[in-house]
Amino acid sequence: MKTMDTHNKETRLLTELTKHIGESNAIGMGELYEIVFEKPWKNKINDTRMLRTLVTSLRAEGIAICSSSDAGNGGYYLASAGSEINDYLRRLERRALKILARVSKIKMITLPEYLGQMRLHMLETKDSDREAPDAA
Repeated sequence: MKTMDTHNKETRLLTELTKHIGESNAIGMGELYEIVFEKPWKNKINDTRMLRTLVTSLRAEGIAICSSSDAGNGGYYLASAGSEINDYLRRLERRALKILARVSKIKMITLPEYLGQMRLHMLETKDSDREAPDAA
């Protein structure tokens, strides 16, 4: 359950992002932090952790907050068109597959085999969730 303070910060975050449509209009993390939290940051990594947590939470709700690590104009933004969302999702998929490929190599199995194991595990978990009685 979200606190009122978290909800207010998420609202400020989304309100500000509506002013940053398209990758070319991305807002840097430091600037965005100062707007959302209404205070300056001192350490860009540690002080902005809560901002990244808010972005992750909103993304988990299905809000497509895009990001770019471009040195000249990196930061967060809302996509200006479907193609920007698709490009961003492709970058996320490539990143996820690289991580899964690394895991499969460490496990010494092929990526397709590992993906199959993950799928079976997810199905087993889903089935056991359905069978679990509700706690009263």
